[in-house]
Amino acid sequence: MTDAARVRAEAAEAKAPTRVLIAADKFKGSLTAVQVAEHVAAGLRRGAPGGAAAVRVEALPVADGGDGTVDAAVAAGFERREERVTGPLGEPVTAAYALRGEVAVVEMAEASGLRHLPEGLFAPLAATTYGSGELLRAALDAGARTVVFGVGGSATTDGGAGMLAALGARLLDVAGEPVGPGGGALRGLATADLSGLDPRLADAEIVLAGDVDNPLTGPKGAAAVYGPQKGATMTDVVLLDGALAHYAEVLERAVGPRAAEYAQAPGAGAAGGIGYGAFIGLGAVFRPGIEVMLDVLGFAPALERADLVITGEGSLDEQTLHGKAPAGVAAAARARGVEVVAVCGRLALTPAALAGAGISRAYPLTALEPDPARCIAEAGPLLERAAERLAADFLA
Repeated sequence: MTDAARVRAEAAEAKAPTRVLIAADKFKGSLTAVQVAEHVAAGLRRGAPGGAAAVRVEALPVADGGDGTVDAAVAAGFERREERVTGPLGEPVTAAYALRGEVAVVEMAEASGLRHLPEGLFAPLAATTYGSGELLRAALDAGARTVVFGVGGSATTDGGAGMLAALGARLLDVAGEPVGPGGGALRGLATADLSGLDPRLADAEIVLAGDVDNPLTGPKGAAAVYGPQKGATMTDVVLLDGALAHYAEVLERAVGPRAAEYAQAPGAGAAGGIGYGAFIGLGAVFRPGIEVMLDVLGFAPALERADLVITGEGSLDEQTLHGKAPAGVAAAARARGVEVVAVCGRLALTPAALAGAGISRAYPLTALEPDPARCIAEAGPLLERAAERLAADFLA
């Protein structure tokens, strides 16, 4: 080694390593948030000027209440619990929730999500949230007194009726029998009695964590906006919207004017209207999912330890700017004066839009591999290459 090289090496050793916090969401269809963090960390260590010793990486996988929320909580130190519950089509499924002390993270998609439907099969009129209620009850049984209820990725449009039934509500038809599963059956709802709801709900704090602010019904409601994503035809959408409106009317007769108010509240239409059921039966409070999860996961103290934050998700686009995880991470980091860069599979935002969100630069996998199919199939190795480039640009 020459004298000059030795001096450079000694200088690199003397310099404190750059502290990098990886707080990225999943790359849907290819990598979980945990895997994203692992690949980014590997790339950073290879690409860091001065070698791996020049960077100190902390990983905090994040989620915004949708798919992957429980996994993010487990990665942050929560205990994973599993239960057999009723799936969206009525068959038993295994669903997980996360628990730490008296705080539980429950992801409704674990019990009532599209992931539980057979490939190519949808049930927009009949899919039920009953299993989500069972999962909430399991969290209460385990001692939870604060429940973060992440909503998103649902197969259902039943206004949370199944969830309420699982927790003790009586939703009856004209013959005094329980109405059938799914939003379509709500057309036959005649009476509702919420007095039998699990009494522990009254003493628990239920936080509805989501990224949509739709009302229950109408042109921006659960059926109109999200029904087609769950296989609903236009005829189904009209039927479901009318059934949900009727459901709200019956509940108004049961509990009073607050039922109508909740139907129009932001978040009531989340996850096929389960937000409405959570408001009226669980006393839930709605908060943007990423804000809730950052609190639960301990993002603030991790941010205090960081010189640079790396966030990201599969597609950075207009939706990202409206409550998705990278926007929430960037906003929190910017408030603390910490620089943020992003990794993603696909980038559909201008540099100005990124800067407006508090993100200095983004590294899309499509810049390395223009074929989207190969980007998905080879996301891990490509992400490591993108992280090497990021390291060269930001860790020098």
